[in-house]
Amino acid sequence: MTPKLFNILSFILLLTFFEDSLMAYETPRYELISKDGQFELRKYEPIIIAITKVESDYREASSTGFRRIANYIFGGNQKEMNIDMTAPVITDAPNPDKVYEIFFVMPSKHSLSNLPKPNYDNIKIKKVNLDKAAVLSFGGWATKEKVMRYSRKLNDILDKKGINSKGNFLVAQYNSPWVLPPFRKNEIIVRIN
Repeated sequence: MTPKLFNILSFILLLTFFEDSLMAYETPRYELISKDGQFELRKYEPIIIAITKVESDYREASSTGFRRIANYIFGGNQKEMNIDMTAPVITDAPNPDKVYEIFFVMPSKHSLSNLPKPNYDNIKIKKVNLDKAAVLSFGGWATKEKVMRYSRKLNDILDKKGINSKGNFLVAQYNSPWVLPPFRKNEIIVRIN
């Protein structure tokens, strides 16, 4: 390996490793109720989201939904306003219907009244409340197979603890696409009673 290639690879690795401190994105606020390893129970504050629905396979739906909403926050709206990126990007977990909702959480400094209207009808802005949720963290790429495996694992944990879930399982991806798998943070989230 040449010194130049080594320096480039080292720089990329450092950027990847320190991405969280270099690019501190706002995340949804919550109170931690309990924690057991990678499993957590949380109580979320209400959030405002930009959401779209895509009918396709999981991977294509995630990509299409991301691009739609990224277009909205990067000026594809009636005010041509740029809106700060937040984390995570949240998608429905893989399902047999192949219909997915993908959403970005809007920065907390915004309200429904000051967010611009999207240029396209396939994006909606609304307030939601995840309220109480069970969460299971995992690393690497959030592939269909991995998301399904961790969704089943979270469901098994909830069954053992006697906790009932409600609604769809969601996958939350916190990192930009260029972050290497060992440094990626993902979560499976489901609302609970």
